[in-house]
Amino acid sequence: MPARTAVRSGPRRPLVVTADGDLLDDLLRLAAAGGTDVDVAPDPATARPRFAAAPLVLIGTDQAEPCLRARLPRRPHVVIVGRGDGPDATWNVAQLLGAEHVAMLPAAEPWLVDRFTERPGLPSDGRVLAVIGGRGGAGASILAGGLAVTAVRAGLRTLLVDADPLGGGLDLVLGWEQVDGLRWPALADAGGRVDPPALLQALPHRGDLVLLSFARDEPQPVPGEAMAATLDAARRGRDVIVTDLPRQLDDAATLALQAADRAVLVVPAELRATAAAARIASTVLVHCRDLSVVVRGPSPGRLKSREVARALGLPLAGTLRPEAALCQALERGEAPAAGGRGPLAELCKRLIDQLTGAHRTETAA
Repeated sequence: MPARTAVRSGPRRPLVVTADGDLLDDLLRLAAAGGTDVDVAPDPATARPRFAAAPLVLIGTDQAEPCLRARLPRRPHVVIVGRGDGPDATWNVAQLLGAEHVAMLPAAEPWLVDRFTERPGLPSDGRVLAVIGGRGGAGASILAGGLAVTAVRAGLRTLLVDADPLGGGLDLVLGWEQVDGLRWPALADAGGRVDPPALLQALPHRGDLVLLSFARDEPQPVPGEAMAATLDAARRGRDVIVTDLPRQLDDAATLALQAADRAVLVVPAELRATAAAARIASTVLVHCRDLSVVVRGPSPGRLKSREVARALGLPLAGTLRPEAALCQALERGEAPAAGGRGPLAELCKRLIDQLTGAHRTETAA
């Protein structure tokens, strides 16, 4: 299909997924009438990196079943678009995909123009940093907590998201287990229908730091719709969003990873940990191309940080040296990097500066 110069690539535009040239022409015309440009993907593989962050996704009937087979995560603001009356199979696939509407042209043209005009859930400048462990006990949750605390110390409105249902709980990492506010089960019950300002106000918070974590009862998987609604609210109401992700990606974690501006893999300086992290890295790179590694010491075999990064084929984001005072502070219920000093605090400051500094550079350009 020839390139269409009217469409400019951008991570925050509505996304159209279709290989039907005639349908694409119609949707481009309707988008122009609604005063917006769109991103275009001919298939699910091309759409996946932009799927979570797009404010609106329109999937052509020609790509509905391929998107279902590709197991794209469920999210709000998805519309199936085709022509004519649409076969019954289209409605069945739309339900399985979690699409909110099926729009058939030409009857639905005015409605689609309105959707393009609204640009629902258009995110603002909130930056998403995903943290994931290369193996169990790597220290990803402590780094995620430290990053969130450091961002707040830098004057940034921050949301820390616990997306690992089998983790120990980020409320414990921060010492917030007694802080009142909604947890994941309440958002899951809402089915992704939340008011962004009300959501951020209802979560546990202290100052400019807001936390979304699991309840203390039996953990339940996070629905993709709830994660999508949370990220949508956070991008519009927070400067920085830090997500602590599980090694086994579910739909919610996949959405968070696809929405991330940057991801960091935490790997102990051990041979077996590096081998395990290589498998995690290959999965993460499918969803987020900006992936780097933080190597945590000490190394029993004197494995150097750069050797670990080289073995993984990833850039080295930093090294974490042992910090006895940190372990003692965590046992006392003190948040990691709260004092602003030590190896963890220094690394977190550098990572937050890189995340927000790169964004300021892009904005100025």
